[in-house]
Amino acid sequence: MLGETTSEERAWVEEWLATDAAAKKQFEDFKTIWEESKKLAAVSTVDEDAAWARFKNRVKNPLQKEAVVRKMNLGGWLKIAALFILVAGAGLLGYQLFSDNKVEEVLVASQALPVVDTLPDGSVVTLNKNSSLNYPSKFKGNARAIALKGEAFFNVTPNKEKPFVINVNDVQIKVVGTSFNVRSENGVTEVIVETGVVQVTRNNKMVELRPAEKLKVGAVDSVLVKEKVEDKLYNYYRSKEFVCDDTPLWKLVDVLNEAYGANIIIENKELRSLRLNTTFNNESLDTILDIVSQTFGFTYTKEADRIILK
Repeated sequence: MLGETTSEERAWVEEWLATDAAAKKQFEDFKTIWEESKKLAAVSTVDEDAAWARFKNRVKNPLQKEAVVRKMNLGGWLKIAALFILVAGAGLLGYQLFSDNKVEEVLVASQALPVVDTLPDGSVVTLNKNSSLNYPSKFKGNARAIALKGEAFFNVTPNKEKPFVINVNDVQIKVVGTSFNVRSENGVTEVIVETGVVQVTRNNKMVELRPAEKLKVGAVDSVLVKEKVEDKLYNYYRSKEFVCDDTPLWKLVDVLNEAYGANIIIENKELRSLRLNTTFNNESLDTILDIVSQTFGFTYTKEADRIILK
């Protein structure tokens, strides 16, 4: 409209308008607003020089006691108001016209604490600490694709027309609407399903997981084998509970080390296979260790950088 585009830019716009009727309609509306605003500006009755002179006079005489009452030229001010509204409308229309197609990359990262985030489609993600998630500000195309590093629990909004796809390591996880946990550590990917059906694909091999099933894929695994979920310890960072259901002590210790940033070592090998059936609800590490040690009759000692179970 200002004649400031290059020939290539102008050709691109003309081709766009010729192939998109909705875009052409928006462009014509924008053009009408632009032209009308220029007409109003051209016939404005406001005398800018006189207004500036009045302002300078007031600055020079700030102690003037008598108020000077002047009649407002209502027509002129109405034209200024109309001009302002038209220009604001033109700006809004232009923003909507050009921002609808703008897609930005969003990065959500957690550090010492878990983070909860809502994706553009309404899906809710809980990131475990030291994890990150990349996704577009708008899901376009035939899939809702994201990338994960670390661990996260997903509660996915159903959409059969646009499946939800997670890329982690060299594994692809595909769902329509479900809830599940994904963990990536040292090249190993683990998927645990709570509700719905999850498809896990690697090297053109696919396995379907259903509730209470899991799959762990190593860096060099060539076979995808699903297993039954034995406990709910994986969910501690979201529920703030350590749920043990016939869980061996070594497994609880691994999760406690991760959750509290501890270094617990089972010195007595006979303790490793002891089974627990209890739930610790957001308790301190000391409380948990006291209860477990009293239950099984062993002791533990604290050193500078580790805790030893004897």
